[in-house]
Amino acid sequence: QKAIVVRGAGVGRRSVCHAMSAAEALAPAKQAIKQQAFYMKKALDQRHLRTALHHAATMIGELRTSALGPKAYYEVYIDVTTELRHLEEFFEAEHERGRPMVELYELVQHAGNVLPRLYLLLAVGRVFLQSKEAAAKVVLEDLVEHCKGVQQPLRGLFLRNYLLQCTRERLPDTGSDYEGEGGTVSDAIKIVLANFGEMAKLWVRMQHQGPAANKEQREKERAELKVVVGGNLHRLASLEGVTLQVYTAEVVQPLLELIVSCKDGLAQEYLLECVCQVFPVAYHTATLPTLLRFLSWLSAAADESAILSHLISRLCALEPADGETEARDVFTPVADHVERRCASLRLLPSLALALALAPMCRRRRPLDRCARGTFQAHVNAYTLCVGSGLSLNRRCGDD
Repeated sequence: QKAIVVRGAGVGRRSVCHAMSAAEALAPAKQAIKQQAFYMKKALDQRHLRTALHHAATMIGELRTSALGPKAYYEVYIDVTTELRHLEEFFEAEHERGRPMVELYELVQHAGNVLPRLYLLLAVGRVFLQSKEAAAKVVLEDLVEHCKGVQQPLRGLFLRNYLLQCTRERLPDTGSDYEGEGGTVSDAIKIVLANFGEMAKLWVRMQHQGPAANKEQREKERAELKVVVGGNLHRLASLEGVTLQVYTAEVVQPLLELIVSCKDGLAQEYLLECVCQVFPVAYHTATLPTLLRFLSWLSAAADESAILSHLISRLCALEPADGETEARDVFTPVADHVERRCASLRLLPSLALALALAPMCRRRRPLDRCARGTFQAHVNAYTLCVGSGLSLNRRCGDD
């Protein structure tokens, strides 16, 4: 028998959706969003704000489902946030008419369910920031704190992605309209890092949701969501006020601490590769000892050689100003790090680290004798092992 479901808040049909496939659950969700958006816009045209907020909350309720995977959930998220633009435009018009934004900021918090309430809060928060009725850093800190109310990983990740979307151009960055009384670039850094830290925790937590038999599927879904988490790093790197001096003093240490504290191989690999990619090469050369130190503290599941290879490829892109002197200064700490790590790793991982130096060895010449010897010694050890049939699980110190 076909179940008859009354269209309403998404939570009302969750038990039915659990029995559906993602494709079967997606179509009715998109239809419900379209229907509730129609009623919301009709109420906005008549300036019936409370009615519009009711339909908006019902529409956002479709994001409370647990029946959709990340790709399907993303489609629902895009549909909802696209329709919320109409509500944001209404808030902007109300601000231009002289209505205090703090009044609307409090009004939307009357929504019954936490997820719709927070999406509405972020929608009005975007205009609240724009109005400058309160200091930007105060509003931003409040929004980041409110978002802790959603701890279900998938819902929380997309909620915080919407937070990033709403506040992207409204951070108190150097030279922005929100700097000064609204805060400083240091406040902007703290806000982005706080949001990043919470998103990383939610992302890692996904692997523990559901039965162990579905772990492989969950890991696949986690990989699909990595770009959502990495968006914070792109925003952090695009801040005008994050100069080399600010990056060294305020960004690199807390950022790497957040990544290492994930204690998850997939998260650490992707996020460190993002760090290597989004920030200028000069920032990495200036903070190389710090970065290499944190690489030593990664989870055993993280592929340190892959991260190191990515870092080396970035360092090789730096054209030295004074010939080979600068290049050797970059190479030496990396080679020293590899040598220290090889002393505590098994042969195969240590060889992967040593081989990661190859691009830098080929590009930066002449190599000093020690660096060439370190690299050649590990290649020779690998050749000897393969030729004699020795176990690759022996430690470097045994060879």
